[in-house]
Amino acid sequence: MKVVLHICCGVCAAGAAERLKAEDHEVIGFFCNPNIYPEEEYRKRLEVARETSRLLSFPLREGSYLPEAWREKIRGWEDAPEGGERCEICFRVRLEETFNFMKDQGADAFTSTLTISPHKSAEAIFRIGKTIGGEKFLAWDFKKKDGFKRSQEIAREKNLYRQDYCGCVYSLKSAKS
Repeated sequence: MKVVLHICCGVCAAGAAERLKAEDHEVIGFFCNPNIYPEEEYRKRLEVARETSRLLSFPLREGSYLPEAWREKIRGWEDAPEGGERCEICFRVRLEETFNFMKDQGADAFTSTLTISPHKSAEAIFRIGKTIGGEKFLAWDFKKKDGFKRSQEIAREKNLYRQDYCGCVYSLKSAKS
């Protein structure tokens, strides 16, 4: 099956893409993260995603980086706690763009590396993904079967940059407090 993998960062992509490929899926990586702040951080994460795509031999495409449009979507939720409504809006923005990219590519399905993080609600991601794409969304919890652990092992082995916050300016502020 041809699967578009939404990629939040290269480290998470390593574990998720490895698992998809091990199950004989054709992976197309899609780096779509208008939430990442600042732009320098966005560029670092994109470069690691590119390195991961080279290491694991899958194509990578970049979605649009429109942080102002993203901020407009989450307006009014800036002070929401991590993991709350702001994050769900952010998931929706990225998964909608991934679904549209999947259709453009003629792929069979889409999924997201977001579920590999122990800090993200796989259930929320599944609900949003299914609302957007129905059966085209693969509800895989990549943190299961030691997926998160494996992604960290690959990052250490390959000396991949690992960030210390989710990505948006609000998660950065939370991480520093």
